[in-house]
Amino acid sequence: MSTVLETEEHQALRAAVAALGKRYGRDYMTSVVRDGAHPRELWAEAAKLGYLGVNLPEEYGGGGSGMAELSIVLEELGAAGSPLLMMVVSPAICGTVLARFGTDAQKRQWLPGLADGSLTMAFGITEPDAGSNSHRITTTARKDGEDWLLTGRKVFVSGVDIADATLVVGRTEDARSGRLKPCLFIVPREAPGFGRSRIDMELQAPEKQFELVLDDVRLPAEALVGEEDAGLLQLFAGLNPERIMTAAFGIGMGRYALARAVEYAKTRQVWKEPIGSHQAIAHPLAQAHIELELARLMMQKAARLYDEGDDIGAGEAANMAKYAAGEACVKAVDQAVHTLGGNGLTREYGLASLITAARVARIAPVSREMILNYVSHQSLGLPKSY
Repeated sequence: MSTVLETEEHQALRAAVAALGKRYGRDYMTSVVRDGAHPRELWAEAAKLGYLGVNLPEEYGGGGSGMAELSIVLEELGAAGSPLLMMVVSPAICGTVLARFGTDAQKRQWLPGLADGSLTMAFGITEPDAGSNSHRITTTARKDGEDWLLTGRKVFVSGVDIADATLVVGRTEDARSGRLKPCLFIVPREAPGFGRSRIDMELQAPEKQFELVLDDVRLPAEALVGEEDAGLLQLFAGLNPERIMTAAFGIGMGRYALARAVEYAKTRQVWKEPIGSHQAIAHPLAQAHIELELARLMMQKAARLYDEGDDIGAGEAANMAKYAAGEACVKAVDQAVHTLGGNGLTREYGLASLITAARVARIAPVSREMILNYVSHQSLGLPKSY
């Protein structure tokens, strides 16, 4: 590894995306949420500039780069106050899985659209009774002639209302052993038997959350992604990018909140000096900055390992990055709100809504406790309690 963490190209990408984010910013995102709309304009412009598909293969219209570049895009949009959550799902999880494991036909059908933003895909893994335990997934697929019939339920699926299809994690029965094994299916939005209902969230975000009910959804053989026997490998190929991108989401949000607080602390005067000159204000903000920078380092490591094809190493680093970013984001937002005092809770300053949003980085797509389980078992070799 070179001593330079980011190439000149990476730094140029950061600057360009930051400029795009600045043109939209927090006010744009707030108005989108208020109107119950989606950030279509920002999505379309980011796509046109090649940012959404920067990680996807060039032969399908992508940028031919990797998670290092895609995470830069999301982080900088977040730092400008206008993150695109569907970037975590559509190009990062679904695009990666299809690029690595999809059939030629699936790649031709989906990747160019995912790269240019004209198609989006949601990702359904979490179930009401399984939570973070992907081994307890009960959504099952059974053969019916050449077709598959998919039955089950999913919860907290982002953006199903705008997604052209959902990549659903189900299980098929192994004919020899009778055991269920994970598989991924592409389910079109209008497929008969594919029902969705919106979950009423306190979270203020343009991306809506849904519960899905799959009632004998009939799918053709080609809806199965890749090989039937490679399901677990394919699933985890999507989860590392998900964690890297969630880290980018948290770091971007933390940076946005911190920047607002620093700006305020420099100009707000109660006694003789700006409040930022007082260590009770300055030190916690400095601490928040340090922790965000450390989280970014781990995210860069995870992205580098993933892009180099080291799935095992990337798994550990991606989980650590997601954990560190979630903690740093929550602390940065909390300190930013606290720095502004009463103003931190006003709509004018727009920081209070981030208190709930920051919490997402600790909870989703996997809780910090499950990451601590992963690290204690995989990194430290400690025995499992479950």
